[in-house]
Amino acid sequence: MVQQSRPSPQSSGPAGGVSGTGVRSGQGNGSKAAALTPPSKSRGLLPHPLRGRRSYAAIDLGTNNCRLLIAKPSADGFIVVDAFSRIVRLGEGLAASGRISDEAIERAIAALSVCADKLRRRHVTLARSVATEACRRASNGADFIQRVYRETGIALDIITAQEEARLAVLGCHALLEPGDGPALIFDIGGGSTELVLVNSRREGAPHIVDWVSAPWGVVSLTESEPFDHADPMDRLAAYGRMRARVADAFSPLARRLPTPQPDIRLLGTSGTVTTLASLHLDLPRYDRQAIDGLIVPSTSMRAISARLSSMALAERQKLPCIGTERADLVVAGCAILESILDIWPAQRLGVADRGIREGILRGLMDRDGVKM
Repeated sequence: MVQQSRPSPQSSGPAGGVSGTGVRSGQGNGSKAAALTPPSKSRGLLPHPLRGRRSYAAIDLGTNNCRLLIAKPSADGFIVVDAFSRIVRLGEGLAASGRISDEAIERAIAALSVCADKLRRRHVTLARSVATEACRRASNGADFIQRVYRETGIALDIITAQEEARLAVLGCHALLEPGDGPALIFDIGGGSTELVLVNSRREGAPHIVDWVSAPWGVVSLTESEPFDHADPMDRLAAYGRMRARVADAFSPLARRLPTPQPDIRLLGTSGTVTTLASLHLDLPRYDRQAIDGLIVPSTSMRAISARLSSMALAERQKLPCIGTERADLVVAGCAILESILDIWPAQRLGVADRGIREGILRGLMDRDGVKM
């Protein structure tokens, strides 16, 4: 039987809405580091003589993707034994209706059923499954969580925006370039984007100084600015409006950011940055080993963003590493990325193909007393 980590005090379980302090998605305000404290340790995790051999799992159900990672502890972290990712577009149509659609629910449950089967086959003993922006916003989010549990046995934890930001930092901070100054870590999701200002430490996770969660991700921003894909002028006008929406949402944090120095660092985790990094390398197909930890000149990422925003949908669909599933969403991701570079003009961008799932796994193993 899979033991599922209990929801933190800052998040909601299957029965309720979001609680806690700090910024809630949809608000334009930031929150200081105090709101990003880790959740309390899960109860019921007793000492186990074979703990180091246990399998741990993390499920991240986002607005666009459903992702699973199963791992076992190792001396220098953990070894991945299984993984799964599927685009489910849980937040499709949410901005207009305020609800998760029946079609999106069916897609998500189908993907989560695959995850549940993998948990059983891999003999996972401790798992944490989280849902993010789509479930935070949707009027039927709690009902959806209950149905998932009934049909798959997976207990999704609707986490707050601050917990989402903390997990992303925990999962990818190891890829920050060395340095002593401030760094900005960001996660462009389907329904929201988290920006986290950190100061690095020599050991352990960096100290979170400030953060903001903007209510714009690749799905929500795309749906907010419909345009004629066949009209070049309309495409560019919509891209400008996307940039303006995101800039407005980032403005509270932008006003609080320190004056950028030449050595500032920037690290991004999301399908947007990994896709653009693949185009930068001109890869014929996606290759995680080539992308995770890559450092790309920011000028290259801006040039790729400008090129994609000017292309017709059919042209983007033909590009390797984009295809039909991402072609309509990647432009919104470019608008968000360029807006981040506007307020934090780092010369280089670190690219991480890791984030919330890895943060969950590290948190579970730490709470379970595993030494890494």
